[in-house]
Amino acid sequence: MLADEGVGEWGFAALVEAGDRRVLVDTGARPQTVLQNARELHVDLASVQEVVLTHNHDDHVGGLMTLRTELMKTNPVALSRAHVATGIFYSRPTKSGGEDNEMMAIKKAYEATGGAFLMHDSAGEIFPGAWLTGPVPRVFPERNWSVKGQVRTPDGVVEDNIPEDQSLVLNTPQGLVVITGCGHAGIVNILTFARSTFPDTQVHAIIGGLHLFPATDTQIAWTAEKLKQFGTANLLGAHCTGIESVYQLRRQLGLTRRSAVVAAVGASFVLGEGIHPGRLAQ
Repeated sequence: MLADEGVGEWGFAALVEAGDRRVLVDTGARPQTVLQNARELHVDLASVQEVVLTHNHDDHVGGLMTLRTELMKTNPVALSRAHVATGIFYSRPTKSGGEDNEMMAIKKAYEATGGAFLMHDSAGEIFPGAWLTGPVPRVFPERNWSVKGQVRTPDGVVEDNIPEDQSLVLNTPQGLVVITGCGHAGIVNILTFARSTFPDTQVHAIIGGLHLFPATDTQIAWTAEKLKQFGTANLLGAHCTGIESVYQLRRQLGLTRRSAVVAAVGASFVLGEGIHPGRLAQ
């Protein structure tokens, strides 16, 4: 996460506003970062009741408890409902016998504040026009995750491909707006799954991390060709997308500096207006 205003870090968080509904997607890495950035950007998060956690990694859930405990001082129901997908609480055992999934401890602390986790094992609408994918079928072998650990599932201990990875999809008059955390399920898999619910709907915007920073030129070219088929019109590549990957996707998709940017802290996308990248990514 680059910093135009506020503090940048290797993490992700995005505030989604649709009509009178507001939902926070992910909470950054360090405990204070999102809270401090929101204050500096004059964004009031105390009125946000819902948060979507895209997956278990600490660079997406690290700020949850700080945000919940601080914001509830102003509004007791602030961030009191957390949407998660099946697998987020699975054990991630380490080789030394430890535990690598911080969400297991966060669960107890969050629930102790009165917060509730809403588990999603399939796709569904969380408010009108906003669709949460839940776990995404891996039709294409994108392997958009860092191969570093294992996960204990009901079927045994297997390679951790982050099975709970989920995205938020907004069905707008201009097309689909897709918000990802890291896109570990693979952005092409995510869009393919979204299309199964919204057939023949173009992708108006992709916002968030796509985990393409370690991708080869061949992988990026394949991804760009697929994104073309979805009619992708705007791209805010944040977090783990990678700066070079954003530039390559922009060129291969035929987008411009106005429609494809490296997303920084404070960048936004407004339906009908497009991307407001901030000074750093201008």
